[in-house]
Amino acid sequence: MKFLFSVLVAPVVLLSTSAQTLAAIQTKMVEYKHGNAVLEGYLAYDDAIQGKRPGVLVVHEWNGLQSYVKKRTEQLAKLGYVAFAIDMYGKGIRPKNPQESAAQATIYRQDRKLMRDRATAGLQVLQQNSLTDVKRIAAIGYCFGGGTVLELARSGANIAGVVSFHGNLDTPNPSDAKNIKAKVLVLHGANDPLVPKEQVKAFETEMRQANVKWQLVSYPQAVHSFTNPESGDDPSKGVAYNKNADERSWRAMKQFFAQIFQYK
Repeated sequence: MKFLFSVLVAPVVLLSTSAQTLAAIQTKMVEYKHGNAVLEGYLAYDDAIQGKRPGVLVVHEWNGLQSYVKKRTEQLAKLGYVAFAIDMYGKGIRPKNPQESAAQATIYRQDRKLMRDRATAGLQVLQQNSLTDVKRIAAIGYCFGGGTVLELARSGANIAGVVSFHGNLDTPNPSDAKNIKAKVLVLHGANDPLVPKEQVKAFETEMRQANVKWQLVSYPQAVHSFTNPESGDDPSKGVAYNKNADERSWRAMKQFFAQIFQYK
């Protein structure tokens, strides 16, 4: 069933004026492994905050862990979260063009178990971080990453919520939605040619049949990759930045987090 956002957005962490003045976002690369694969993620947190705080897993676009997703990870740290951008492809594997990106993304889209397991390896790094409140963890993803966090949810991951920004919604095993424990928020471009209406309808049916707590927000005039300024400004190409949709979707994510991270 669908859920509604609370109108009031509570701050995740309350800081004193002096603490805000001294706040500094710390970042570092974190090496970890999934089986024999060596991976390298990106951690960000605010060292002015004392103790544990909610954690947010971040999954990159099809071009791998690069500057855009690192910037988003730092933005989450500024909001008071410990944020960890995972590496789906492997240390040093950073596609340089659409052909290389497609080749890497296809490996995981054709093997959803590998996709889920690789994402879970990153989730475990975040869960084991001493700053993370393991009872309050969410995962967000962009494009390829949006599809990945949905697969993570379908795997039955014990997390509070997932947010997909212009992500793929298809899955080869829609019945796996019965495993979803997280609340699901999908932020979608209404004119996205890479995620057609048929895929959206199939996703909605999947969520309803599994009785998942979900919501899909569709932004008018937005196409694929609408949150990334590097996507250009020509919607006719099917991929373009949309400032309005970018800002509205980020606010929607913050409202979602305020809701799911409140202790019962």
